[in-house]
Amino acid sequence: MEHQAKVTRKGRAAGRANAVKADLIAVVVAVKSSDPYVLTIGQANALPSGPFEQDHRSLQSGLRGWVEQQTGQPLGYIEQLYTFADRDRVGAEERVISISYLALTRDEDPAASAKRCWASWYDYFPWEDHRSGTPAVVLEKLRPRLREWADSADDTAVRLDRRRRAAVTFGFDDRAWNEELVLQRYELLYEAALVEEATRSGDSAAPTPVPGTSMVADHRRILATAIARLRSKIKYRPVVFELMPPLFTLLQLQRTVEALSGRLINKPNFRRLIEQQDLVEKTGEATAETGGRPAQLYRFRHAIIDERPGAGTKLPLARA
Repeated sequence: MEHQAKVTRKGRAAGRANAVKADLIAVVVAVKSSDPYVLTIGQANALPSGPFEQDHRSLQSGLRGWVEQQTGQPLGYIEQLYTFADRDRVGAEERVISISYLALTRDEDPAASAKRCWASWYDYFPWEDHRSGTPAVVLEKLRPRLREWADSADDTAVRLDRRRRAAVTFGFDDRAWNEELVLQRYELLYEAALVEEATRSGDSAAPTPVPGTSMVADHRRILATAIARLRSKIKYRPVVFELMPPLFTLLQLQRTVEALSGRLINKPNFRRLIEQQDLVEKTGEATAETGGRPAQLYRFRHAIIDERPGAGTKLPLARA
């Protein structure tokens, strides 16, 4: 009996040691002054998060509770993003499964809570903002460093594969830039040990990371996943209007889409497509806040969701 009790105690201890925790993480996005921002906590290096607990009615209610508690920010639109369960995500001592969500909101009163901290997502991914052309960091930092990494492989096939992946994801060698490959670009930089998250082992021989603010654990990878999802989704679902005020000009709408995609949009084509798809309707009002002649104010036409569930902005992007 004593032997059996010892075995039972050992089994319970092993069970606790091997327990897997469930975590809820939110990527909360708002657009302010024509720039995309993400809600952060701590030293602006972490996403709002917390454990899924017994008293949470559902995953979403638990997530909303943690975000409001940590930031004071109520959530509107929300959708499940991805479940992250890689080993050693947060350290070798414990296994944590993180269920992530993408939330879209309007930061209508930034001073409402001192706990809120908004950071431009281009602080974390400076190579993703192509609104003014190819960023200098891509040409001056990433291209030579990635080619050096590719050429460091001993095997010819590996060298060629690395070069191909770098060209496809970053638009090298006259390839087109694909704004949706956010996660692939980050993961390639991680593989090449060019981001800080990949060099945290303290190895003095590790390469110097390229510019871009790091985040705790794998939160920057989660943010990259959310940006990729949103850049794709605005093309086939009218989710961009979750980020717009109730009344807006077409220029404000265009600037918001450009901020999210990191690309410039052909203005006449954009306006024509928006109006042809019946995504918006005129209010009969105008605003002089644009600085020029009064601009027409529009509102989102909610009936489009029932009429055409696949409606989106279609992104008529300006090509270089």
